[in-house]
Amino acid sequence: MRVIWTAIFAYLLHCSCTAEAVTVESLPAVGYGGFVQTKLNHTVSLSCSSTAAGEEELQWFRNGLLVSLPEGNRLHQSRLCVYPVSREDNGAIFLCQLKNNAVVNGSVQLEVTYAPELSGTDELFLEEESDMTLSCDSRANPPVTMVWHRDGQALDLSVGRYVATDDGVTARLSATTLKRELHEGLYSCTASSPVEGTTTTKSFQVTVTDKVMKFPRDAMIAGIVVVVCTAMLALLSRWDRIFKCCKK
Repeated sequence: MRVIWTAIFAYLLHCSCTAEAVTVESLPAVGYGGFVQTKLNHTVSLSCSSTAAGEEELQWFRNGLLVSLPEGNRLHQSRLCVYPVSREDNGAIFLCQLKNNAVVNGSVQLEVTYAPELSGTDELFLEEESDMTLSCDSRANPPVTMVWHRDGQALDLSVGRYVATDDGVTARLSATTLKRELHEGLYSCTASSPVEGTTTTKSFQVTVTDKVMKFPRDAMIAGIVVVVCTAMLALLSRWDRIFKCCKK
């Protein structure tokens, strides 16, 4: 019996030593759940190594798409550099596998922290009784709360019948039936990122102008058509008299 158990143990040990495996390491180091935390414009260095015997070739994939590698960066060990890290890299999965055995693989996922990109001042001229919509980029990881101000004071949404919305991509501030005394001023949207430790702001200088009476084009066209039709009917009704006059 001891001989049998010894043989089984030796077999299992042999299998564990000869099993193919792929290991992916990262700088910054891989954290909890296989995530690599980084920031915008930083660099992430990935390395992949294989325990397979022979000239086993490695492949890299980003979100399922094959990454092109030079010939000297494929056998046994392969390196990949992500620089500069962008917003589009947030959530991206980098997978390394054996070319001839896709089951043998390893992967990491990037988690990119970034704040909204807010800057500059837009100038708007809007007529009284018209509508207003101000938009700010609110994309951030982790998500942030957008705060609106008017003339340096936190905006009271109930005064001026404002509506503030944020779908995680764009924050909007809207108002209808503008009035100069209620809506004119310097607006700003501000976002504070707890991770980045930064505050970004975009401003809007809103000037409410007098309402301009618009030319009633449709009504005028309709009036011209009526006048022309009336003139033609009048001409047709008098055609016999005009014809007799011309014959004389």
